[in-house]
Amino acid sequence: MREITVPDLTGRLAVVTGGSDGVGLHLATRLAVAGAEVLLPVRNPRKGEAALAAIRSQAPAARVALRDLDLSSLASVRALGDTLRREGRPIHLLINNAGVMTPPDRQVTADGFELQFGTNHLGHVALVAGLMPLLQAGNARVVHQISVAAARGPIHWEDLQWERSYDGMAAYRQSKVAFGLYGLELERRSRANGWGITSVLSHPGVAPTNLLNARSELGRARPARGRAVIGLLSRIGLTGTPESAALPALLAATSPDARGGHLYGPSGPGHVGGGPAEQALYKPLRDDAEAARVWQVSEELVGRLTPS
Repeated sequence: MREITVPDLTGRLAVVTGGSDGVGLHLATRLAVAGAEVLLPVRNPRKGEAALAAIRSQAPAARVALRDLDLSSLASVRALGDTLRREGRPIHLLINNAGVMTPPDRQVTADGFELQFGTNHLGHVALVAGLMPLLQAGNARVVHQISVAAARGPIHWEDLQWERSYDGMAAYRQSKVAFGLYGLELERRSRANGWGITSVLSHPGVAPTNLLNARSELGRARPARGRAVIGLLSRIGLTGTPESAALPALLAATSPDARGGHLYGPSGPGHVGGGPAEQALYKPLRDDAEAARVWQVSEELVGRLTPS
């Protein structure tokens, strides 16, 4: 597997969602080791404190801190934005990595959105909007973590919140397609309007992370179907590990060669494992009109997305 060299990030402020374990923790650790100051917005303070200890074990001098964030609550997202804007520090890197996957039954966020669409997509969209002045001040690079699931599947426009029927995997695919389209539209609008933000897509491939573990808060008493198989394939090198799965987002966030509006993922067969590299945009992500529609509808659901 190809490793990557992370440049010196001293003096840079990075925000990583989903950084308390798995891929996000590896991302946060690598950024801290490279000298960045890292903020971890987390829902579970206990897991957050464990993550800080793990990062400091690798980088004893690391500047890392927690903030409160529940991406399934727009009030929580807005509160974090308010806090960081009051602090007034430019943000140089934002990695939108957190997510939920395939609850067995339809669930909704605090605001009534289907849980995966509301968390994976709308929560992060609202976060970017709330941090927009700080991202502009830092000429930030914003990385949107999507999924191999975004390679197929349309936006379910006729029932966006899956109220008439529910398919957990189809709803997950939709959340990642929508988030990818939003990230591409952010790049186009930043270029057109001179916002100074570079928006990049990444995906981790397939790896045995906690996305498919037993999750009582999702109503999943046992690991999801396929979790054991993914673990086996990872052990024999056919899919990724949590460490390797973090590398595409790390490349997208830190490489001087990473380009806005492009997608980075594992380079192995099927793009499920292997070293990180640029790859072609998935077909569902190539429609500019669809991306503009996602932006407009997201703004209707969460509020203004553009700088005032």
